[in-house]
Amino acid sequence: MPTQTKIEEVEEVRKLMADSTVAIAADYTGLPVAAMTELRRVLRQNDVKFRVVKNRLARLAADAAERPEIKIIIEGPTGLAFGFGDPVEPARTLKQYVAANRSALKLRGGVLDGRALSAEEVDELASLPSKDELVAQLLSRIQSPIYGLANVLNAPIAGLARALRAVADSKAED
Repeated sequence: MPTQTKIEEVEEVRKLMADSTVAIAADYTGLPVAAMTELRRVLRQNDVKFRVVKNRLARLAADAAERPEIKIIIEGPTGLAFGFGDPVEPARTLKQYVAANRSALKLRGGVLDGRALSAEEVDELASLPSKDELVAQLLSRIQSPIYGLANVLNAPIAGLARALRAVADSKAED
């Protein structure tokens, strides 16, 4: 018979799984309590929630959230990082934390858009530009031909203006 505490924990994790855009699994073995607290603080600043949950309860929550792909990344001591906005942010934050602190935290994999990701794919996800950066790049590429066309159309008029100015300057010197 499940206890009320476990039922509540499964419900909390189910809600996180259902609402998240990305979930990343990490092995936290060997991570001291102070480092875990610091990790959670850093993740919270980036709108990422990190939960350590028993595998059996996480699998129950994945079934309840109708996200069976999450069960693939749950293995051994697992902490789950849930991102709710830009899917790149949780991966980037975790990777930066591990690199900056030489942490024992190991990324195992993730789930994005109903697809399980390997640890290498999560690493690639972390190296992608953010959504805002991608939008800015797209807009600059869309605007570039328009600016080029405007410069080409403006060139004959600007050349004529320079020639007239040169003639006017030469007449003024005489």
